Amino acid sequence: MIEFLMPSLGADMEDGTLVEWRKKPGDFLSRGDIIADVDTQKGLIEIEVFEEGVLEKLLVEEGVKVPVGTILALINTDGIAGKKSKDQPMDEKVPVQQPIEEKRPVSFEEQNSESKRIKASPLAKRIAEAERIDLSSISGTGENGAITKEDVENAIASREGVAEMEKPKGIKMEIAGEPEKGKAGTEQAGMEQLKEAVPEKKPMGTVPPVEAIRSAVAAAMSKSNREIPHYYLEKKIDMSKSLSWLKEANSERPVQKRLLPAALLIKAVALAVDEVPALNAVWENGLQLKNEINIGFVVSLRTGGIMVPAIHQADAKSVDEIMEVLNDVIPRARALKLRSSELSDSTITITNIGEGSADKVFGVIYPPQVAIIGFGGISEEPFAENGLLGIRPIVHVTLAGDHRATDGLTGSRFLGALNKYLQNPETL
Repeated sequence: MIEFLMPSLGADMEDGTLVEWRKKPGDFLSRGDIIADVDTQKGLIEIEVFEEGVLEKLLVEEGVKVPVGTILALINTDGIAGKKSKDQPMDEKVPVQQPIEEKRPVSFEEQNSESKRIKASPLAKRIAEAERIDLSSISGTGENGAITKEDVENAIASREGVAEMEKPKGIKMEIAGEPEKGKAGTEQAGMEQLKEAVPEKKPMGTVPPVEAIRSAVAAAMSKSNREIPHYYLEKKIDMSKSLSWLKEANSERPVQKRLLPAALLIKAVALAVDEVPALNAVWENGLQLKNEINIGFVVSLRTGGIMVPAIHQADAKSVDEIMEVLNDVIPRARALKLRSSELSDSTITITNIGEGSADKVFGVIYPPQVAIIGFGGISEEPFAENGLLGIRPIVHVTLAGDHRATDGLTGSRFLGALNKYLQNPETL
């Protein structure tokens, strides 16, 4: 019998709210299946399971907020529903986790349909309550007619479409020029009527405010600055050969398949880390080297704050495959729709400031990792090579390392390996 725990999705996470179970007791679980949705400061996260077996028992109820490490469920790895392993007798009782906050506000649909029980997922109920949707008006498409999140979202879309069609007619709006004399009062009244006809969009209740995301990042960075003795190194790297290789590779591709420099940089970092494995580690009760090279890539959110999804086994992926992952994960990161493994599996992080921006960026290590790589914007600078001075596209690369785990010589070896790969992009 395996205990499935509330995962830690970063050094800043202390607890999470179990919003919805995606599986029920008796269901067979495969590696990578989504077992639950958990609400955190970084949004609603899909929680994956990494063991195969049968979901034996749920120990935490939906809507309960519990600390990281709490036992959420039991998984029978024998793979047979209802069968207990020898070391877990059938009559042994496992205490169910009690909620941290017991009070729950009465939902919108409960207030209006007290006598009618509606079968809907907790997440569907949560969205419906935030959007003031009457669940009794929705036909469920889930198991046994249960209303799902998608059903509620479709109802919201239909409502907005109807509201658009029912906008009051005859409201004249001056697009350019001065309004006609005497029309100002009429137009203002029309605007008020329009506001009443189209209800104001309210948050879905699943996306955290900017302040929550910034607080989560601040907590992790403060912990890093308090506990990690940082050292910094910097190297200027000529990107002429890498950019020429990218230009040639992209000339034969459609626009949607073209490669960005970021994909090349991630691949080069992964291979350089493979040569200097001491940087591919975490510091948890001492140094723990990691076998898989999972590159965390900093994504800036349009509303403020950052997310750091992982690119798993980046050293084993081609540049094209890394580009495909970026095209998939960046939009999901900005929509706060990442999976638990994408937030918790990074072994080293890259922050790329982008072209046309600052020349250098000095990162703060994301604990419990032991290094972060920073890429400034690529810009033309004087560059001397073999006694000759020329103008080259240059990127300033920085390394912040944890002095408890490595030292400057290790970091310097890594930067040298990174430069080697970027001077030979055809080997990536």
